[in-house]
Amino acid sequence: MEKKEFCCGLDEAGRGPLAGPVVASCVILPTDFPVEILADSKKLSEKKRNVADEQIREKACFGIGIVDHKKIDEINILQASLLAMKIAFEEMFSKIDDWAKSNGILLLDDFSLKNVNAIVDGTFCPKIPCACRAEPKADAKYPPVMAASILAKVKRDALMREADLLYPGYGYASHKGYPTKAHFEAIERLGFSPIQRLSFSVKKEKTKKTRKKSADDFSPTLF
Repeated sequence: MEKKEFCCGLDEAGRGPLAGPVVASCVILPTDFPVEILADSKKLSEKKRNVADEQIREKACFGIGIVDHKKIDEINILQASLLAMKIAFEEMFSKIDDWAKSNGILLLDDFSLKNVNAIVDGTFCPKIPCACRAEPKADAKYPPVMAASILAKVKRDALMREADLLYPGYGYASHKGYPTKAHFEAIERLGFSPIQRLSFSVKKEKTKKTRKKSADDFSPTLF
């Protein structure tokens, strides 16, 4: 049996889109996890992300937090992202005892949140009851954060594919709600969808100016 402290990684997917939820994940990896399959989720092909996602779900201790478009409008996207991370952390921690036992890890008699520390991709930490530090581009440096970024993106992509079936015509299965030309055209043609983030300004004049920009170049304007 192995005694150890745990480092968990936290990351989110979906801060930039104009529609749909923000999704976060929190992950603790076992020592024997094949970290060579991990990377920043944005740099992996969909096939490789799905393979990694399956391995993480099978071997890691993880939690996922989802905050919908209504809550995003209510508290803003930054706070919604941090809330999703908090939810993900709480779910992960609720599983840690069973996960440790199944992996032959002996938790100390006084095991508590003091035995866990967190690394967050970004510049802000969620309100979680353990040591936590935020670091930009952590999803390209630390395997647990890479794993969290993968779980979050795969889950959010799946949710947006479901949204595509519910709200056909918006193209959510392809652009996932990001501010692409096709998405702007769908909004002009159909109006806002039921999962639109109404706190993200999508004015016609802004649309015309940003159509030539890629999704990576676009920064939503908050009311």
